[in-house]
Amino acid sequence: MQLEIRPYHPTDLTALYKICLQTANSGGDATRLFNNPDIVGHFYLAPYVQYEPEVAFIVTNNNEPCGYIVGTKDSQLFFEKSERDWLPMLRERYPLSDDSKGHVHDARIIKRIHEGYIVKEELRDYPAHLHINLLPETQGQGIGRKLMEIFINNLIDLNVSALHLEVGKANPGAINFYERMGFKIIKEYDHSISYGINF
Repeated sequence: MQLEIRPYHPTDLTALYKICLQTANSGGDATRLFNNPDIVGHFYLAPYVQYEPEVAFIVTNNNEPCGYIVGTKDSQLFFEKSERDWLPMLRERYPLSDDSKGHVHDARIIKRIHEGYIVKEELRDYPAHLHINLLPETQGQGIGRKLMEIFINNLIDLNVSALHLEVGKANPGAINFYERMGFKIIKEYDHSISYGINF
């Protein structure tokens, strides 16, 4: 095993879609939960690498992608651009439907697509945000910390002042990881927690 971190390249996209799905169940494999294997990546991955590839980094194992971190320098601007250029296409492709029987997880993402990205008031002082997804083979080796440090140092170089993220309460490993990285709780919700860090 030879784990390396490098900048994102457009040829990574197909592999990253798979990783997104394989980590979408609170860090575990969600392949069996979704009827449409791409729908999670359409919302949580693709617009980030489309609009801000300069803040996307890939973990590879023997040159094969096995994890990634993506995000945005400015959540408000990112959401505005997505609302204008990305989400209308998805809404047309995935209309809202009352028929979610058997596809409840797909329906949940479709609902989010139609709601759009929203900057929560309590997160406005933390303009950047991220999504980090790592396959099991990368975990427990310090690669997550290295990936986060590269991402954060890149934001600092780009004059970004603070960063937030949201993690599900069903993912205690991720919660412990972020707290060890120095993130502080901003707000606790029913099923998730928002964390932030200032640079």
